[in-house]
Amino acid sequence: MLSVKSLLFRSLSKKRKRNKKQHHKHHHHHHQEDKDNDNDNDNDNGFSLKTSLSANYGVKPLGNLYLTSGSLNSRNTGLGNLHTLTDELLLEIFALLDAKHLALSSSVSKSFYVFTHYDPLWRTLVLDHFKGDFLFNGSWNTTYVNALPLPLPLPILKVTDFYSDYLFQSWLCANLEMKPDWLQTDNIVRKRGISVDEFVLNFEQPNKPVLLEGCIDNWPALQNWDKDYLLQLCGDTRFSVGPVEMKLHNFFTYSDLVREERPLYLFDPKFADKVPLLASDYQVPIYFREDLFSVLGNERPDYRWIIIGPARSGSSFHIDPNSTSAWNAVIKGSKKWVLFPPDVVPPGVHPSPDGSEVATPVSIIEWFMNFYGATKDCKRRPVECICKAGEVIFVPNGWWHLVINLEESIAITQNYVSRSNLLNVLDFLKKPNASALVSGTKDRVNLHKKFKNAMEASFPGTIDQLLQKAEEKIAQEKKPTFWESVTDSKVGAFKLSF
Repeated sequence: MLSVKSLLFRSLSKKRKRNKKQHHKHHHHHHQEDKDNDNDNDNDNGFSLKTSLSANYGVKPLGNLYLTSGSLNSRNTGLGNLHTLTDELLLEIFALLDAKHLALSSSVSKSFYVFTHYDPLWRTLVLDHFKGDFLFNGSWNTTYVNALPLPLPLPILKVTDFYSDYLFQSWLCANLEMKPDWLQTDNIVRKRGISVDEFVLNFEQPNKPVLLEGCIDNWPALQNWDKDYLLQLCGDTRFSVGPVEMKLHNFFTYSDLVREERPLYLFDPKFADKVPLLASDYQVPIYFREDLFSVLGNERPDYRWIIIGPARSGSSFHIDPNSTSAWNAVIKGSKKWVLFPPDVVPPGVHPSPDGSEVATPVSIIEWFMNFYGATKDCKRRPVECICKAGEVIFVPNGWWHLVINLEESIAITQNYVSRSNLLNVLDFLKKPNASALVSGTKDRVNLHKKFKNAMEASFPGTIDQLLQKAEEKIAQEKKPTFWESVTDSKVGAFKLSF
């Protein structure tokens, strides 16, 4: 159960109503009230809420029910025999309804009203029905209704006695600020002005992350790419946003208003084809210019993306595709990174045995709330940092990583294969379940054969040379040291032979 006190929640509920109204009328004038509310917003766990909150519909944490004498849970009384089902299962059932029947169901009871106003249900309906052609106006529910030619009847109820940890945590994750404790650790190695050879020797070959400073200072993108510039250049261009394609100006409207647990993220692998000028505004940093997948030409897997997202958007724990390494350059904004080495599965993350699926918490904020504290007890602590505009992070192959935007952010990322990682990639591509693991290409099964043949044609002998070096390295590691050769490990005495 969530440990949130009833008195605290009543205070936060009042603040939510006041700030929601303020958000609509005085969007740019929060500064003084932020000062006034600093103390009120902090709870016993060090959490604080945003000054502009999303709709809650009266949902309270279940623990409050036991602190309020004589209270009934309208969640149960309004569900009848369905009250024995979990909230997750109930939401799956409501997700089977279309918009009309979801709206009609909201009139059944207070409980139905709360469940049918769960905004992710309406998000799915908007994206399924309107694809990317919608104008977000603060919530998915009202976005759907306002996009219809005829009004959809939705009741307005005041609910004060609905208790649910699941629904409350979803709302809480959508409205929590990042705790200072989550942002304090910065233990990544930072380098400026190192040579390519130093990078390869100290980071790429040993497969260690590093944050590189000053290597994109000459990018036109670093000076030009802000919201106004991008809207003028490609405001009507459609980019990949989750499961749909959205015009950039519609995405920025969404980004300005969104208050949800898992914000949509613009993540487009075809941006250079859509807007060639974007591709000419940056150059691959000198450390990553050996890009062996390029031998495949147009058949190479997706490898570069423009990334735009509001605060709290990002990527939950994953390993980059096809065993590639990656670099990520922040152009505007800032990102919090948490990285674990390949042999350490992050707490709260559950990969399938074959690696084709990964179960993670619903949202990035939920992972921070429930699992970040456990990293302090890990024998091998994660690598953490905040990557700011003008900085580039190197993500080695196989490393688990999570990234969350701390503010509206724009970035470029590319995955690549170099000699340091070539054998790993080839091994990955020929796995028996390659059809499930390989991504970014239509021909998953034959990618290994195509890549190997193209490498032999473009760089003959390279693969054999790397295999020979790898075998020599293994043999060297197995070779006993001088002291091992003169010491009898069984009896702990020296071997003397003349």
